[in-house]
Amino acid sequence: MHILLSLAIALFVGLMLSRLAKLAQLPAVTAYLVAGILIGPFCLGAFGVHGLGFTSMEEIETYSIISDVALGFIAFSIGNEFRLAQIKKIGKQATVIGIFQAVVATLFVDAALIVTHFIMPDVLPLPAAIVLGAIASATAPAATLMVVRQYKAKGPVTDTLLPVVAIDDAVGLVLFAISFGIAKALLAGQVDVLSIIVEPLLEVFLSLVLGAIMGLLITLFEKFFHSRSKRLSMSVAFVLFTVALSSLTFNIGGIHIAFSPLLTCMMLGTMFCNICDFSEELMDRLDRWTAPLFILFFVISGAELDLAIFADGLIVLVGVIYILFRSLGKYIGAGVSASLMHSPPTVKKYLGITLLPQAGVALGMALKAYALGPAGAIVANITLFSVLIYELVGPFFTKIALQKAGEINPEGKISARGKKEIHP
Repeated sequence: MHILLSLAIALFVGLMLSRLAKLAQLPAVTAYLVAGILIGPFCLGAFGVHGLGFTSMEEIETYSIISDVALGFIAFSIGNEFRLAQIKKIGKQATVIGIFQAVVATLFVDAALIVTHFIMPDVLPLPAAIVLGAIASATAPAATLMVVRQYKAKGPVTDTLLPVVAIDDAVGLVLFAISFGIAKALLAGQVDVLSIIVEPLLEVFLSLVLGAIMGLLITLFEKFFHSRSKRLSMSVAFVLFTVALSSLTFNIGGIHIAFSPLLTCMMLGTMFCNICDFSEELMDRLDRWTAPLFILFFVISGAELDLAIFADGLIVLVGVIYILFRSLGKYIGAGVSASLMHSPPTVKKYLGITLLPQAGVALGMALKAYALGPAGAIVANITLFSVLIYELVGPFFTKIALQKAGEINPEGKISARGKKEIHP
């Protein structure tokens, strides 16, 4: 009963706050995150009453499967943006921008935090500074996708944004693995070539291969059914299959083999949309089916944000430095690379702002950084602080950027009550 009641409360509070967010002209995803904070263990959940909110971080952990599944469907939807016609049109542009802005963000944060290390060596160890630079490259696909969907954004910035976010995460995984390997080498005094170079590249490659195989299989099995509901159910089954398989890890000859659930599900969506002739219709139906799941994902994500982090002034200071230089790196990196690729003016000016949100991928990297000991704990705390800030303001800035680029249609749509809704 407690589990069902908590989920019902999470969904209800998220939906009700989204109405207030609309009045304040804020994206719905911001409302869901705030809802999570309100019913989380630092607000209503602190009273310890089940059903009033999430009473502890341990309780929130029991809902991790919802977050895993939601991220799988989000990645699957982003993969749907890589249709061949779209790839031919902006594939090269998105690839260059995706790689360049991720690397520039990493270099900016690395430079700023390494200087901070020499000023405050007891607060920020050098291994932590290097790892945080790599984490800076990651962008949150979930928040970005939700804003694009809510406002039905269309145009050059939106067309470039979603592929860039997908490429960004692949680059981020490689940068993190390399930086993590260097950090471990600094702490241990020896260099491990396998963990620095081979394993991250292998993870990206194997994730894409697994996603491609699952994409071929889903297309094959979808053809056994003609009913829309059964085809939809088959799509859901294969996303669940892919999320499960991509969580496997094992060792072969001293090499650690792992998959990225995000990259694997993105490739699943890419293969599906390009070889299945009725994929577009199925994706539209899937988007409606997953709406409550995504709301729960963001509410739970908000509840996971540790507000106690604000009590440590030095962590907040380093976190502010991280946020400022990551934001500069994303904005300058996207703008410069868009100029080099002769992208439209709106892409050069606004794309970098839409890449600010940061959440799931960054938190996953931060959790892995705990293996660095005390330095890893510092990485996790600074990442948690930045995610808290970015998740609350990032979607709003994404909306503003798309609005300034002229890609949010103010005419809105017909609501369920038959009246025209105007989206600012």
